[in-house]
Amino acid sequence: MSVLRISPPSQIHHHQQKKKPVHKPHNLGFSSKPPSSLQNPPSDSRSYSSWIEQLRSHTRSSNFHQAISVYIAMTTAGHQPDNFAFPAVLKAVTEIQDLNLGEQVHGAVIKLGYDASSVTVANTVLNLYGKCGDIDDARKVFDKITERDKVSWNTLIASLCRLEEWELALDMFRRMLFDGIEPNSFTLVSMSVACSNLETRRGVMLGKQVHAYSLRIGESMSFTNNSLMSMYAKLGRINDSVSIFENFSCKNMVSWNTMISSLSQRDHFQEAMGVFRLMILEGMKPDGVTISSVLPACSHLELLDHGKEIHAYALRNTNLIENPYVCSALVDMYCNCREVTSGRRVFDGLVNTSLANWNAMLAGYTQNGFYDEALVLFLEMMEFSGLFPTPTTMASVLPASAHCEAFHDKECMHGYVAKMGFSRDGYVQNALMDLYSRMGKVDISRNIFDSMEIRDTVSWNTMITGYVVCGCHEHALYLLHKMTQRDETNVQNGCNDINMVTCKPNSITLMTVLPGCAALAALAKGKEIHAYAIRNLLSSDVAVGSALADMYAKCGCLNLARNVFDKMPVRNVITWNVMFLAYGMHGRGDLALSLFENMVAEVKPNEVTFITLFAACSHSGMVKEGQNLFYRMKDEFGVDPTEDHYGCVVDLLGRAGQLAEAHDLINNMPSWFDKVGAWSSLLGACWIHQNVELGEIAAANLLTLEPDVASHYVLLSNIYSSAGLWEKATEVRKNMIRNGVKKEPGCSWIEFDDEVHKFVSGDFSHPQSEQLHGFLETLSERLKHEGYVPDTSCVLHNVNEEEKETLLCGHSERLAIAFGLLNLPPGVPIRVAKNLRVCNDCHSATKFISKVVEREIIVRDVRRFHYFKDGKCSCGDYW
Repeated sequence: MSVLRISPPSQIHHHQQKKKPVHKPHNLGFSSKPPSSLQNPPSDSRSYSSWIEQLRSHTRSSNFHQAISVYIAMTTAGHQPDNFAFPAVLKAVTEIQDLNLGEQVHGAVIKLGYDASSVTVANTVLNLYGKCGDIDDARKVFDKITERDKVSWNTLIASLCRLEEWELALDMFRRMLFDGIEPNSFTLVSMSVACSNLETRRGVMLGKQVHAYSLRIGESMSFTNNSLMSMYAKLGRINDSVSIFENFSCKNMVSWNTMISSLSQRDHFQEAMGVFRLMILEGMKPDGVTISSVLPACSHLELLDHGKEIHAYALRNTNLIENPYVCSALVDMYCNCREVTSGRRVFDGLVNTSLANWNAMLAGYTQNGFYDEALVLFLEMMEFSGLFPTPTTMASVLPASAHCEAFHDKECMHGYVAKMGFSRDGYVQNALMDLYSRMGKVDISRNIFDSMEIRDTVSWNTMITGYVVCGCHEHALYLLHKMTQRDETNVQNGCNDINMVTCKPNSITLMTVLPGCAALAALAKGKEIHAYAIRNLLSSDVAVGSALADMYAKCGCLNLARNVFDKMPVRNVITWNVMFLAYGMHGRGDLALSLFENMVAEVKPNEVTFITLFAACSHSGMVKEGQNLFYRMKDEFGVDPTEDHYGCVVDLLGRAGQLAEAHDLINNMPSWFDKVGAWSSLLGACWIHQNVELGEIAAANLLTLEPDVASHYVLLSNIYSSAGLWEKATEVRKNMIRNGVKKEPGCSWIEFDDEVHKFVSGDFSHPQSEQLHGFLETLSERLKHEGYVPDTSCVLHNVNEEEKETLLCGHSERLAIAFGLLNLPPGVPIRVAKNLRVCNDCHSATKFISKVVEREIIVRDVRRFHYFKDGKCSCGDYW
């Protein structure tokens, strides 16, 4: 008697695909009518039992086509199939997924009456329709079985699960209990799979009931426990999975693989590695599933040495190194450990590359910034592999095309994915949003975002990042507000839609949007985000902590920045660099160098570390200290000076007035270095110190290297204007216009009443513009009585002095300060951020304002912070 087996799910964590009815032609001599042998059977000398034995032997050996041939020959020889022949041939037909052939055999079953007389035969027919995806016929067969046994129920329930009809599977389970049929381990496996695919809260509730039932009946089969472990992990209850794993003794290979895979998929990489080590100690031999499950843990933890050991093990076992999943995991591991060349070597060593292998290599190239190589590999795949891309493929190719400077027709990629039918895929939509944002077409990104049927956290993060990339920080903050508002609303309403409740800001959201708070000096909003991070246990994340420290520093709260820094449980080189930059912006180079001595005992400095330290020395006038550090960086810390480091030292010397030394340093730079940064630093220093001769040399070099950069023209024009060389200044401005170069307008921001107000020089669009200009004119008279003398050299127009003074009042930082004085309560510090350097006159005027109105004013320009109080500035007029 044939026993229907529901195979224990060896990889129950993998998503099961819906199957449609398969209608395959066959060439085995079966006509669309019942076999003629059933009508006029010829004779054959072999006994019926030998036919049955041969038929069943082929089926047991998985020789399904031979089994079917034997069946045809047997019936042709005049032997009538019975309840021994039908289960064997039906299993063979089921395995080759030939529904047409199965229907013919089913016809013979009905004709001979075995559909009613044999529950075993009926169950195999039921299994046929269930596995071939014809659930309607499966239900009909099931309904006609008069004496249903456990196999009947299990077969139908398993078929419903296979087709992802989870609710129907649960309903049939209830009917099974109602009919008095006691579930067994096979039933519980199917129920575990069904529960794992429900909404989390309901899935956990029902899954616990399934688990309790298994405990009550004493069910302890390995595959039952494996399915329960997988169910809990998929529903986010990884600790429950671990508890089951630890408390049953009859673990098999599937048990270990399920545990390792579940931990790895839930980002518990250290624990996954621990289970893998324990598995080896227990004498278990890893298979392909083990290797492809543990390698992602090595990848995320960047355990390159462990990954290489696993690679060596796979090389010693041919069946492993030829496994496409193992190879994909190896490629991913090497690329994630920044060993892209090794990843490509694994890829090139494959005899038969699957789409998964191509996707892994494409993702590795893109994630490591090898955008040209990614696009070339994609073209090779399209031309030579015979494979077609999937949404996963395009999710790697689209970012590569966005970042590849040599690839110009970026928008054609959108047309290609639309042609392939991927336009509604979430991963592809996210990649398209990023593509258009990188192109500066953030409105198109927003249109894609608004059209998405399901927006997960990645979608929100991508759109927020797009706004940040395009400098639209106000929009980024507003979108974060909408995202948190939506999440809170869903929680309050008890929403059970998993697609709704997963849109919760995570560490990536916060580290992306916090720079927007910093750019806009939106301290109140930054504090809200900090509070959210604390409530949701995100503040200890090293990336979030670094972003918070940076935000507080750039909002003028140096003490709060240091407080966040000191409380971080883990600090990386980025965290230290943030604090060095913070001290530099606040003119505290001494504290930056002191902190640097603490850093070298904990973390190795990198190139950026020295750039931030040079900037700190530059803003603090610490020339000797900066020069000494420049000479130490190579010999003591193994960091080779780059053109950026030379540019910083030129700025250090030039800001201190040592222009000739700065010029000599540029001339002594290695010939292959890009000198744009160094010449730009020298030009800025020439403006500060009014050195026309060197300013002309620096500008000539810059305009040759970068003729489209407005700041070069503006600085040279400023130098000429300050020296009274109006004709030369005018000529520079004309050249700028002639070349189509536009100056970035001065913009300033100030936060008030949970909103950021933006002011642009000469712009009257703000609702309080007239009031602000009137206030500034009155205030200017008060300042003059205190000794303020307008520095009209800052006005680059050859007009009379009175008009120049009026133009000075329209500078963006002056308007933002006036807004703060009129709107903020008395005694509250005024915090203003500006996109350009504060001009000499505004700097002088703000000192007088702080004294006259008795208010602390904090201004952050593109270079550093200025704390104005009692008529003095923290920079000591050195900026």
